[in-house]
Amino acid sequence: MAVHAEGIVAIVIFYLLILGVGIWAAWKNKNSGVSEGQDRSETIMVGGRDIGLFVGGFTMTATWVGGGYINGTAEYVYLPDFGLAWAQAPFGYALSLVVGGLFFAKPMRSRGYVTMLDPFQQIYGKRMGGLLFIPALMGEIFWSAAILSALGATLSVIVDIDINMSVVISALIAIFYTLVGGLYSVAYTDVVQLFCIFLGLWVSVPFALSNPAVSSISVTAKEAVYQTPWLGKIDSADTWMWIDNFCLLMLGGIPWQVYFQRVLSASSATYAQVLSFIAAAGCLVMAVPSVLIGAIGASTDWNQTTYGAIPPKEKDQSDMILPIVLQHLCPPWISFFGLGAVSAAVMSSADSSILSASSMFARNIYQLAFRQSATDREIVWVMRITIFVFGALATAMALLTGTVYGLWYLSSDLVYVIIFPQLLSVLFIKGTNTYGSVAGYVFGLLLRIGGGEPYLKLPPFIYYPGWVQQEKIHHLTGDVEYFIQQRFPFKTVSMLASFLGNVAFSYLLKYLFESGTLSHKYDFMDAVVSKHSKEIMDKTTLVSSDNIILSEMAPVKTHLSNSLAGTFTNTEALSDDEESSPESLNNHHE
Repeated sequence: MAVHAEGIVAIVIFYLLILGVGIWAAWKNKNSGVSEGQDRSETIMVGGRDIGLFVGGFTMTATWVGGGYINGTAEYVYLPDFGLAWAQAPFGYALSLVVGGLFFAKPMRSRGYVTMLDPFQQIYGKRMGGLLFIPALMGEIFWSAAILSALGATLSVIVDIDINMSVVISALIAIFYTLVGGLYSVAYTDVVQLFCIFLGLWVSVPFALSNPAVSSISVTAKEAVYQTPWLGKIDSADTWMWIDNFCLLMLGGIPWQVYFQRVLSASSATYAQVLSFIAAAGCLVMAVPSVLIGAIGASTDWNQTTYGAIPPKEKDQSDMILPIVLQHLCPPWISFFGLGAVSAAVMSSADSSILSASSMFARNIYQLAFRQSATDREIVWVMRITIFVFGALATAMALLTGTVYGLWYLSSDLVYVIIFPQLLSVLFIKGTNTYGSVAGYVFGLLLRIGGGEPYLKLPPFIYYPGWVQQEKIHHLTGDVEYFIQQRFPFKTVSMLASFLGNVAFSYLLKYLFESGTLSHKYDFMDAVVSKHSKEIMDKTTLVSSDNIILSEMAPVKTHLSNSLAGTFTNTEALSDDEESSPESLNNHHE
């Protein structure tokens, strides 16, 4: 297979389009937010908090609709043992946006936070914020890596060029415009990204459907023609596993900085909610062409195509079914248009994860935990360096490890099992503290890792009820591999255990210290009986309580930089919030 000139031309055009939009967005908004006295670093993280409905709706949809989403949906519909019944991402993520909009967007946006980790550091202290940063960071970086490796696979189908080079170039483009424009570039390129996916896939679908090698997909939906029907079915034995995975997508899709950076950049709390609902609809609409392409793949007699007699599922290429259908079932120009659009979109969906990871690092680790006195310019440089470092890390992982998807599965599980219950506690449960937070973290981690992860060949050390040993046959080598499948909904159970552990231990230690059963000197985390215990527990009573006097607050404020003091204040919030927040943030300063 030679290098296809028109394939490369299509990709170059789409890449230049996205790069151009990214740079234009950065130039257009270079002064935004500064006039209102907002810091430059904050503008990179959440824009000028002025993103409106049109761009906002697109960028929120693009939180989940990227390369992995469209490729993965098509793959599951195509896979013989799964089918549409197991393609849970479209509904799962759409519901996660609805739940996020109903319950989480408003409290987060109205309190004026800058990143998802802010409330954790405010209530549990900066060390706990650092611990919670680990699963969040892993999730973002492995997600970017998974996206980039999907991109490499797509490009290798179209043009016979060195995968490594193409992935590195794509990553460099995404990193470049993110460096230049921050959230604005990410948001505006998202609009182009979704248009590309939408046009690229919808233009190709009619051609693929009318290809003579493809049977009617309405027939193959229910009858086995070339493989089992693509609607799929859920066996009764797998019901709990299905529910577990669905909850994982629906609730585990909320506590991601990629989602909250969009929520926090909306121009008001109500807008943030509306955007979440628009995006939920967007997720479903964008999944339709992917589902159709998966169904087309399942209804094709591959023997009649340029692909060859052996179907993709027997060559272990089912994860590339989308590019394969575009390549072999559509006329050349259409397929290049479709693939160029898809690969450009994939490239641009890596940008937001890299921006998320670096905003959490620069703000919650560097600024709040280590250098409270950092100037705004310093934070901006830290962000630029970490955008580059995290981008390089994701690219290296995409090229060097074969288990990117396994790593991403595990880390997204950890986000669900660890961060989600903590977010729930911080926003809705009064009185949880650092002790509970640590306990919940440990419970969640042990119960989830204990269940094992077949993708990483990580054996379980906790055998949940209903486990079975499955075998996996590699079609190309004929090797048989055995792994343990946990049919028990252990991810959701771990999440609940983590949540209950957090609440129980918080109240237990609060009671033990306050009743004097445990001496105050053992409160080594300063979480219960530190001087401002009352406020940490319930910040609403801060101003009415009389144990804070101005003379006590003044010295605290002097060694807070402006950017830090301005962090949690928000003009829409009540004045008592403005006093309490920097104060409670600083309770933990040593």
